[in-house]
Amino acid sequence: MILVANSEAWPGFEKSVGLLKANTHGVDAIVAGISEVEREIKVRSVGYGGWPNMIGRMECDAGVMDGTTREVGSVGAVPDTLPVAALAHEVMKRLPHVMLTGEGARRFASEIGFPLDDVLCDDSRRVWWERLQKELTPEELRAFPDIPLAPLSRTITDPERVRDTTVFLSQDSARGIHAATSTSGWAWKYPGRLGDSPIPGAGFYADSRYGAAACTHTGEMTMRCGTARSIVLAMRFGHSLRAAVDMAIDDLAELGTGFLAGVVVHAIDAAGNHEVASFRCPGEIKYWFWEPKLSKPELRVARQYDPQHTTQRGN
Repeated sequence: MILVANSEAWPGFEKSVGLLKANTHGVDAIVAGISEVEREIKVRSVGYGGWPNMIGRMECDAGVMDGTTREVGSVGAVPDTLPVAALAHEVMKRLPHVMLTGEGARRFASEIGFPLDDVLCDDSRRVWWERLQKELTPEELRAFPDIPLAPLSRTITDPERVRDTTVFLSQDSARGIHAATSTSGWAWKYPGRLGDSPIPGAGFYADSRYGAAACTHTGEMTMRCGTARSIVLAMRFGHSLRAAVDMAIDDLAELGTGFLAGVVVHAIDAAGNHEVASFRCPGEIKYWFWEPKLSKPELRVARQYDPQHTTQRGN
C-alpha cells in the first residue's frame, strides 16, 4: 500500500491512511480524505476556503479514476456544491458518462440528494470585492458583472498565487492504483474555465498495471501536454517512474507560448515507488507520503526538476 498527496491534503490525509489500513477500496479511501480537505476553510485552493471566479461565484472541479477498471468520474465548474470529488465518484458509479459540468452537474447532485451548499466563505468574498474595487472604474462597478470580462483575465490575478489542487494517489491492499483530485480552480478565473483537475489524462490518470500521476498548479500547461497520461504511458513502455516523470516535464519545458508558469507532478508506480517533482515553482514544495512501514504520515520535500538531468530513461 501507498498514499501520496500534495501539502494541501493535510485535513484528510490521515483519514485516507486509516481507511487504507482497514483494507477499504482505494477510491473510497481517497475520496473520503479529499472530502475533509474540501470542508477546511484554511485550505485556500479547494472547496470552502477557495477563491471565486471573476464574477464572485465559486465553480469547483474534481476527478476520480479507478485504475483497475479505468473507469472515470469527473465534474467541472460545479456551482453550490462542496463535496465535488464525491460527486465525481457518483458520476462514475451511476452514469454512462465520464464528465458533467456546470448546471448539469448541479442538477445531478440534487437528483441524488446532495444539498445546495454555501461554498464561498466571507473572507474570500471580501477579498474578491475589494480587488474589483481597485481595478474597475466607478462606471464599471455600477454595471458589473455586465461588462467585458476578458480584459480582466490578464490584470486581476490570484491574490495568494495559489493555483493549486488537492491530489491523492493510492495503491490499496488489493494492489489497485487510484487517483482523485479536487479544486476551486484559478482565483478570479473567467466564468466556466476548467483547469486540468477534472480532465483525465491531463490532471490525473491511473492504471493499476503501471501506476498513476496527478498534477497541481498550471493546468493550462498540462492539458496541452497530456501530462498525467504520458507518465503512465511511459511506464507502460518500460521507462522507470523517475524517467517517466522527467520525460513529461521535458514536454512542459518545451512549451514556449501561451500562459506558462509552474507545475508539480505527483506519481506512483505499481512497485510502490513514488516521485514528486516541482517544475518552475518558487520555493520549497512539500507533499504527504505514507506506506505501511511508517508509524505516521510524513511531510516530505519535492524534488526540483533539473533541465540538465541525466536520468537513464530505460532504467
